[in-house]
Amino acid sequence: MKGLQGNDPKYLKTVATPKHFAVHSGPESTRHEVNVDVSPHDLDDTYLPAFRATVMEGKAGSVMCAYNSVDAQPACANDMLLSQYLRGDWGFKGYVVSDCGAMTDISQGHHYAKSAPEGFTAALKAGTDLDCGSPAQADRDTILQAVHDGSLTEADLDRALHRLFVARFELGMFDPPAMNPYSKIRPAENDTVAHRQVALKAARESIVLLKNQDGFLPLKKKYGTVAVIGPNADSLDALVGNYNGTPSRPVTVLAGIRKRFPQSKIVYVEGTGLIGSASQPVPTSALYAGSSRTKHGLKAEYFSNPKLEGAPVFTRTDANVNFVWGFSGVSRRLTKNYSVRWTGVLVPLETADYLVGFTGQDGYRVWLDGNVVAEDWTTHRPATSGSKQVHLEKGHEYPIKIEYFQTIRGAEARLKWSIPGRQEQKAVDAARHSDLVILAMGLSARVEGEEMKVHAEGFSGGDRTSIDLPKPQEDLLEQIAAVGKPTLLLLLNGSALAVNWADGHLPAIVEAWYPGGEGGAAIAEALAGDFSPAGRLPVTFYKSVDDLPPFESYSMQNRTYRYFQGVPLYPFGYGLSYTSFRYSNIRVDHESIPADGTVRVSVDLTDTGTMPGDEVVQLYLSHPEVAGTPIRGLQGMQRVHLARGEKVTVSFTLRDRALSIVDEAGKHRILRGTVGVWIGGGQPITRPGLLKTAGIATKFSITSDASLAD
Repeated sequence: MKGLQGNDPKYLKTVATPKHFAVHSGPESTRHEVNVDVSPHDLDDTYLPAFRATVMEGKAGSVMCAYNSVDAQPACANDMLLSQYLRGDWGFKGYVVSDCGAMTDISQGHHYAKSAPEGFTAALKAGTDLDCGSPAQADRDTILQAVHDGSLTEADLDRALHRLFVARFELGMFDPPAMNPYSKIRPAENDTVAHRQVALKAARESIVLLKNQDGFLPLKKKYGTVAVIGPNADSLDALVGNYNGTPSRPVTVLAGIRKRFPQSKIVYVEGTGLIGSASQPVPTSALYAGSSRTKHGLKAEYFSNPKLEGAPVFTRTDANVNFVWGFSGVSRRLTKNYSVRWTGVLVPLETADYLVGFTGQDGYRVWLDGNVVAEDWTTHRPATSGSKQVHLEKGHEYPIKIEYFQTIRGAEARLKWSIPGRQEQKAVDAARHSDLVILAMGLSARVEGEEMKVHAEGFSGGDRTSIDLPKPQEDLLEQIAAVGKPTLLLLLNGSALAVNWADGHLPAIVEAWYPGGEGGAAIAEALAGDFSPAGRLPVTFYKSVDDLPPFESYSMQNRTYRYFQGVPLYPFGYGLSYTSFRYSNIRVDHESIPADGTVRVSVDLTDTGTMPGDEVVQLYLSHPEVAGTPIRGLQGMQRVHLARGEKVTVSFTLRDRALSIVDEAGKHRILRGTVGVWIGGGQPITRPGLLKTAGIATKFSITSDASLAD
């Protein structure tokens, strides 16, 4: 929040907007209509604290309300959330913006209101100030109708307008630029070398070493040939996730490894797609603009509307269809709301059974030899893919026609094909002829995200029905491991993956998340041992969805590290290092304190390993004498850099909410009794095959009771 909004006492750099307020975790298929029943305990213990912190500590200028209902009131018209908590208990003075379309959902999805004007009225009266709607004209007309009907008053509008204009004034929109320090930021100050160094630092610090059997990493010897295999090895998608900017000089995993290990021969094979066979753009050599075969490529007609209507703005021959126009468009004239028709013939270079398909954002439909092979004639984000298996003969002409349209979203249009099994065999062959295999696998925003059209085992509408590595990747991983060459698994993903087989059979596993534009450089440095990884898991990696309650349930029973009763694959807060640390001499400055007291916990930390490194020191508290409280809860952490052999003292000061529990009524209370303390590089959790986390325990007691304000 503070980084986004800046530190000027008068002006905001931008308005930070935490979302989605509140109790919003899926399923995606029902989010526009579902009512979430959440206990007062779980609401205040789990679902609200992060929002409270962004408002009361981060001073966020805006909050986005969610799609779902909570206790039978849509979140964007919810008195408890918006009035009681946000503006009442937390003293929020900013504006509330709806998630896009959420105000329409009040009547059409939740049926909380009988009509759209009544729904918009309920939202504005409850405290939502800004509508994110589409189409905007329709929502504007809805609000005007509510005003004309008398249900929405001038005072209701003025209240929302006041909050919105305050934000605009704080952004300096009505002041001379000379008065606003942020107006002095020039375009040349964006995407600088210094910025890329920050991106590199962030990527380095986020990498989590999950397994490192017998010190397999860092790579100590020179490997003659290194096979880099997997759908995320040379993928921009795997760097950036979603809701992202586009790095100008992205360093993929493959690029980073090639640069960092110049002495090795690097062989790259994609091997498999994320959820299906790896596909490639149909090459120019297989495309002709007509049956005469005098010119390679496809005839392309570009229209200045999304309906292929009228005469084309221009016609040309495109070498192939492999475009990522993004938001810049085809040309200055065609930046949005355009369409394209490609026609010609496809002449295969060999006889085989092919998967022929298309990846597009927005709509597309593809005919091959008069038959539809791919179609998604809708407005959507992100890009979707469709394909069909067809038998094609070498040298035979197959008429092809592609129709495509784009509206206001980023544009992508790719004609692709593959021969199933071909890439998988190439990957196994590459592994067989290599000295080291690096598998870059996981997910991307093309398969995990909001309301998505993903048709594959383990996925449903943007949700994951399995947390396993997608089956095509798992199959390839096991085939390559069977080759018997030294193999490490590199994961790039935005959510937990149950890599049980890999944990039991591979010597090293590295979690890199979606690491950003410099991700490939940071990953290669980590593998080489240029630094010691010190990232920690911000979520629990469970062994299976079978260990969890139903997805539709919002009860926290047996969920997250705080309440999970099973044994995780990798626990929250977990992460290994190339060096080692010793925790010693833990002490508290007071062995007992009153409810309004403060306690300081200190520990000595020593780098006992062979290299310098960061340690993420974590402090967990438990209340063993209070029923229903978490197994333990993280109440502090510090990232500390130590030289080899260096010893430092790390201290934490605890008071108020850090000492409290949440009772069944949802009230924060400090209760007398023993408080257990654990300080370490992670939780005190182990299992066969999982290294024991370094740390040390102590305790103190609270001698009185108190209730805290919400």
